[in-house]
Amino acid sequence: MIFMSKIRNFCIIAHIDHGKSTLADRLLDETGAVTDREKQDQLLDNMDLERERGITIKSHAIQMNYNFNGEEYILNLIDTPGHVDFSYEVSRSIAACEGALLIVDAAQSVQAQTISNLYLALENDLEIIPVLNKIDLPSAKPEEVSDDIVDLLGCNEDEIIKASAKTGEGISEILSAIIERIPAPKVDDNDDLKALIFDSVYNPFRGIEIYFRVFSGKISKGQEIKFCATGKKYFADEVGTLNLKQQPKKSIGNGDVGYLITGIKNAKEIKVGDTIVDGGYSGDGAISGFEEVKPMVFAGIYPVDSDDYEDLRSSMEKLQLNDASLVFSPESSSALGFGFRCGFLGMLHLEIIQERLDREFNMAVITTVPNVSYHAYTKKQSDEKIIVNTPSDLPEPSFLDRVEEPYIKASIITKSDFVGPVMNLCIEKRGEITNQTYLTTERVELSFDMPLAEIVFDFYDRLKSISKGYASFDYSPLGLKQSKLIRLDLLLNGNPVDALSALIHFDNAYRMGKKICEKLKELIPRQQFDIPIQAAIGSKIIARETIKAVRKDVTAKCYGGDITRKRKLLENQKKGKKKMRQIGNVEIPQQAFMAVLKLSD
Repeated sequence: MIFMSKIRNFCIIAHIDHGKSTLADRLLDETGAVTDREKQDQLLDNMDLERERGITIKSHAIQMNYNFNGEEYILNLIDTPGHVDFSYEVSRSIAACEGALLIVDAAQSVQAQTISNLYLALENDLEIIPVLNKIDLPSAKPEEVSDDIVDLLGCNEDEIIKASAKTGEGISEILSAIIERIPAPKVDDNDDLKALIFDSVYNPFRGIEIYFRVFSGKISKGQEIKFCATGKKYFADEVGTLNLKQQPKKSIGNGDVGYLITGIKNAKEIKVGDTIVDGGYSGDGAISGFEEVKPMVFAGIYPVDSDDYEDLRSSMEKLQLNDASLVFSPESSSALGFGFRCGFLGMLHLEIIQERLDREFNMAVITTVPNVSYHAYTKKQSDEKIIVNTPSDLPEPSFLDRVEEPYIKASIITKSDFVGPVMNLCIEKRGEITNQTYLTTERVELSFDMPLAEIVFDFYDRLKSISKGYASFDYSPLGLKQSKLIRLDLLLNGNPVDALSALIHFDNAYRMGKKICEKLKELIPRQQFDIPIQAAIGSKIIARETIKAVRKDVTAKCYGGDITRKRKLLENQKKGKKKMRQIGNVEIPQQAFMAVLKLSD
């Protein structure tokens, strides 16, 4: 039997592309957790999407056994994502651990998300082990980067472990440090079961698989358990540990990490962050886990075929189990029918959810123009706040007093060569520079106050382009500021298309209106009547394009004769076109919605 003093729970945190997943592979190799047959790169990234993009989207838990100085230890590792859009996954992993490996690339040094994740770990009192990775690279600068880590953590230079996940150098030192430096789980004198749910996965055959960390007591097979959030009771059909393949056990004790299957099929009954207690427990046993998720970007997701609405709801619920940061509620649109208003942590998160709906659930969906949540105040009651999540929620301009939009504090770390282009981009996006710090002669940290709506579209992509991939970006909410925002409506054949409406700053309205009209003219197929495309602010039309009609030559059969014969045929055609314009329906292809998303200011 392994005692609690021999358990170590730790996670790996770093900026994107600093080698977390490769390091996790080497730790699994070193501890013998995988056989030669099972070995592959990015072993814990089990989604095709993660492998294709080379990023971690989900945090992954796995248990390893390691013999150190003749004693057997259990190491529970949670590999976490590095992209700013998936920081919620990191917060959940940190809540289940006592320590963290902070990975820093020896060539790229400390980046924005490294700092952000580090603060998250320090707030939870985690023991930090700094690891300098990729020291085998020709461009590695171990001495410089070690100084940066010392400045950031306030540690001694000899505490930094120099390693290479590619060659396997320094891996045994990392395992020794995990055992020696990271504390064992705290002993709780209370024998009542308390376990924190930090993740869950939908399995179509076995129901919902719940991943948990036990904080006191133990959970056994066949035991009656209760979820604090819903108050519902179930029997533990199977409990076990998370090795590469699930390993069923009779019980999971205090301090350990494992999985639980109860046969629950309904996604609404499980809430990530909930506490599992014994079925007969009557007190308030909820563990304070991680914060409620705060969506940053909102967009509508609609099924291409309106008959698939219930299937889409079911798919979203199952996806929410696996990604607790997805928030959605039903809504309807006159153009697209019934769908969902979804909250995301960023544009990459939106893209990943759309891709997962297609791959994992075979759902074809249309996504509307993303926007953020605003606060509007009317002239009638200037103290009454209206929360605006969709453009249709915004009151008419004649009743509107003011609109406040969310601002963020953006931190950009880049090479000194790219300071000019980065500043130009941020100022173009209505950013105000608040600070500029030279971390070294080569690297600069720029701080900006920016409207969240401006980074929603293509900011991150453009930042990477102008800095040749060297800029890193992180942000935190700053609050709300008054802004001159208007609703830009799109009219097709005189009918407003609410799915193409957008809330934008007044200064950009004319330019954006013209661009959208021109783009739609290219993408909407021609009909047998003229289709006017108009951009409007309230009742004022600010831009217009016309898709010309496909015309049939009705006078082709007239060989000479009186002009009145031709005129009669043309008049009949004119009447037919007028009637068609009144009853004609313009279908908008999906690529038109997607093209509007990709339009740059």
